[in-house]
Amino acid sequence: MTFQAYTTKLQAGLGLIPETERLLQLWEPGMSSRTLLDLALDKGDFPTMTARRLRNVISEGFAPRYLVNDARPAVVLKSMPHSLSEGPRKQLYFLFTSRANSILADFVRDIYWPQYTAGAMTLTKIDALNFVEDAVADGKTTTPWSESTRTRVSSYLLGACADFGLLGRIEAGGRKIESFRLSSVVANFLAHELHFRGLGDSAVLNHPDWHLLGLGPEDTLAELKQIAMRGEIIVQSAAGLVQISWKHKNMEELANALTYS
Repeated sequence: MTFQAYTTKLQAGLGLIPETERLLQLWEPGMSSRTLLDLALDKGDFPTMTARRLRNVISEGFAPRYLVNDARPAVVLKSMPHSLSEGPRKQLYFLFTSRANSILADFVRDIYWPQYTAGAMTLTKIDALNFVEDAVADGKTTTPWSESTRTRVSSYLLGACADFGLLGRIEAGGRKIESFRLSSVVANFLAHELHFRGLGDSAVLNHPDWHLLGLGPEDTLAELKQIAMRGEIIVQSAAGLVQISWKHKNMEELANALTYS
C-alpha cells in the first residue's frame, strides 16, 4: 500500500456528517466540486456558512473523501437505500474519511483499537498528542508541524472519532471510548466494494480497511460467513484458504438487494 503523508485536512470539519448528507443529496454523477459549490450556494442550504467556509468544506473535506476515483464513493453512497439508519451511515462515512485521511486511519488502528481491546475507558488528549508527536518525528507529515499545529491536529483526531461514534462524552482525563459493533450492512458493503475493486478473495479478507472497523482476519471471516448465511455470497474456507462466490455483479446491484432485503 502506498504511504499517504499526514495532512491537516481534518480541520475542514472533522466528520462533516450533516454537511456530507446534504451535499450527497445535491451532487449528481459528473458534477465537479466547483459546480457542487455553485449549486449549494444557489440553493442556500448552508445559510450559516460563508462562501469561503463552504468552499473549504467541499474542497478539503467532501471532495477528497467522496469525489475521488471517478467519484465512486459518492456514486455508491447515493445508491444505498434511503432507509439506512444513522449507525451504518456513520460507519460508511468513517470508512471513506479514513481512506482520505491516513492520519485518522492510523490513529484508529494504532491507538484507538489497542486501547479498546485492552479495556481502557477513555482516550486522552495526551494519547492523541503523543501519536501526532511520534508521526512528526518519524517524518510522516507533509512538513514539520509547529507545536500549535500538533495540538490542533490531536484535537481533530479525537473530535473526528467522536463524530463517527467511536468516542463519546468528555470525561475527566479524556473522551469515553464507546462500544462498537460493525453493522452487517457495512460489512456486506465493504466486502463487495473491495471485490469490485478487483481484489482477490484473500486480499478482501486481509484488507486493512477491516482493521479500521476493529476486525482481524478471523473476525472478518466470521462476518463473511454471516453474510453467506443471508445468501449474499458463498464462502468456503479450509487450511487457511478462502474462496468466495459472489452473487451480485456490481455495487448498484448490491444496493438494490439491500433496499428490498
